[in-house]
Amino acid sequence: MQITNQIHLRNLRGDIFGGVTAAVIALPMALAFGVASGAGAASGLWGAVLVGFFAALFGGTPALISEPTGPMTVVMTAVIAHFIAAYPENEGYGMAVAFTVVMMAGVFQIIFGSLKLGKYVTMMPYTVISGFMSGIGIILVILQLAPFLGQASPKGGVIGTLQAVPELLSNVQPAETLLALMTVGLIWFMPSKFKKVIPPQLVALIAGTVLSLVAFDGVDIRRIGEISAGFPTLNIPTFSGAELSLMFVDAAMLGMLGCIDALLTSVVADSLTRTEHNSNKELIGQGLGNIMSGLFGGIAGAGATMGTVVNIQAGGRTALSGLTRSAVLLVVILGASGLAATIPLAVLAGIALKVGVDIIDWDFLKRAHKISWKGSLIMYGVILLTVLVDLIAAVGIGVFIANVLTIDRMSSLQSESVKAISDADDTVLLNDSEKRWLDQGNGRVLLFQLSGPMIFGVAKAINREHNAISNCDAVVFDLSDVPHMGVTSSLALENAVKEAVEKGRHVFIVGAAGQTKRRLEDMDVLSLLPPHHLHTDRAEALRCAVATVADPQEASQPVDLGNAAIAS
Repeated sequence: MQITNQIHLRNLRGDIFGGVTAAVIALPMALAFGVASGAGAASGLWGAVLVGFFAALFGGTPALISEPTGPMTVVMTAVIAHFIAAYPENEGYGMAVAFTVVMMAGVFQIIFGSLKLGKYVTMMPYTVISGFMSGIGIILVILQLAPFLGQASPKGGVIGTLQAVPELLSNVQPAETLLALMTVGLIWFMPSKFKKVIPPQLVALIAGTVLSLVAFDGVDIRRIGEISAGFPTLNIPTFSGAELSLMFVDAAMLGMLGCIDALLTSVVADSLTRTEHNSNKELIGQGLGNIMSGLFGGIAGAGATMGTVVNIQAGGRTALSGLTRSAVLLVVILGASGLAATIPLAVLAGIALKVGVDIIDWDFLKRAHKISWKGSLIMYGVILLTVLVDLIAAVGIGVFIANVLTIDRMSSLQSESVKAISDADDTVLLNDSEKRWLDQGNGRVLLFQLSGPMIFGVAKAINREHNAISNCDAVVFDLSDVPHMGVTSSLALENAVKEAVEKGRHVFIVGAAGQTKRRLEDMDVLSLLPPHHLHTDRAEALRCAVATVADPQEASQPVDLGNAAIAS
């Protein structure tokens, strides 16, 4: 059942406990994603607070937890890096432009929701979604290599980092690398029974920080630094004329990724709570959250699977859980932000790297080639394009190729339902009456049967069967089982009818109804035939065709069709 995102107190205890638990999960992730994006830890925290609050308040999935996520952070990293590089003399201006892109992404999401496009957002082949997400996971892992090894991230994003690997390895900082390895190890190998009590990310964050202060006292370790305990300043939208087109492209990409990320997580929430979310309302809530986040210097966010699952498992069922989570994080920012100053960047890199590893769709990667080699090629192609070229290009090309292959397969299958016969055989199911009339035609009457949706790929089959027509005096086009006639197939059918008429053949159409009949009327195909050559019953149409061939004068005289005739 579909439910509205109403706030009530009937599940107060569960919602509060779920919100607090989700906040504990969100804290280390927000810090890690904020630092990884290049905007800073504070931007990650404020993104978690603002996106989470407004998405919960105005969204369409009651138990959904929204915050900065791995995929959104990857795109955000590229956006920030580009605009800071575009204005090296004024990094503050570049950062303001980047936050404006976050606001624009929110506007795009609101537009998607207002146009009721929510149900179409995730209608992509799984091979493309899997490749895209795996590519994002790989990017996130690559971008953490430098801080994982105790060094500043090189310029040039993924390509720059890969090119700098030899230099990074030759300048490894042992203390920071050890902290990063310990972080990944704790998260990875922490026993499940302990994970149910306390998030491994939080354990790793605390343990890594304490270890860095005790065991590595005096060692120069890069840390987060002081985070302002006050409310963030307002970022007025800043538009760069020279970069305006790129701003729109980045905003569209960020907005679309946020839609996919949020709605996929909403589906997970539905399966756990046995409810049905409102996709369009959820997109509007996500859009408002990202607008507010960008307005106050927070990074972009979306529905987070980990936080949502933890929230639901802890008892959260309404939007109150998401609001509680944001309130807890706000208290942490305002009252305990000073404690975050000593957190090592290597620990955050370890947390983010593990997230990247988890984003990769290992399960499908292991068996994609067994399921479909074409599908696996699409997935690997999307991964390579995502990592090495561009996220939009990866999705666009992947969807295009996947759809072309799907349409080709559907067309091949549907083409088998286009048949032309002049005598009774097993390729077309006929009743006794229909067989008798077709046999009496002695090969001079041809039954041209079409079945199923006539998509554009079937036009080739119509032309092929039509070109095979040689000696006959009458053609019966059977459209009884055609629920939809596409434009391309309609033109192919029109061509077949016109050519038959031009060659002096008698043409009958049977079973044209609904959309199929309206399409043929709009194309004036039916006007090419006498009204009594249109039928609703195939046996009656064959009888009339046989009668017309036997006595050509019948062609100008209406045949008594009884109740089967169409008065058109």
